[in-house]
Amino acid sequence: MEKKGAGGRKGGGPKKKSVTRSVKAGLQFPVGRIGRYLKKGRYSQRVGSGAPVYLAAVLEYLAAEVLELAGNAARDNKKNRIIPRHVLLAVRNDEELGKLLAGVTIAHGGVLPNINPILLPKKSDKVGKEPGKSPSKATKSPRKA
Repeated sequence: MEKKGAGGRKGGGPKKKSVTRSVKAGLQFPVGRIGRYLKKGRYSQRVGSGAPVYLAAVLEYLAAEVLELAGNAARDNKKNRIIPRHVLLAVRNDEELGKLLAGVTIAHGGVLPNINPILLPKKSDKVGKEPGKSPSKATKSPRKA
């Protein structure tokens, strides 16, 4: 007599180690959980077997991209730990990620350092002129005595 729940194995032999779909796909992100969310979210009536794998791969790629750029920003600021400021600097300084996350506010991220060129002080007029041709006091309007 077969044991119940033996999964088709005669006599209930040794159980084989389960291999997750994430491991099969070579991913870190959870394929099974993403598949469950796709089904629960009712985005469509049916969800194919490749859809959660593809979505997990895309999400993992985006996360790796943001983390790498944020790590570089942290290193530029001589820090070992990534903080929200580094994530913001990474996203806003990258053209494609900036476009993707254009309407997103990152909490405790601050803003990009930016000063409008009009507000900067003008360069002094003395620089760049020929020597010996400095404006003499005679050319200015005479002072009233």
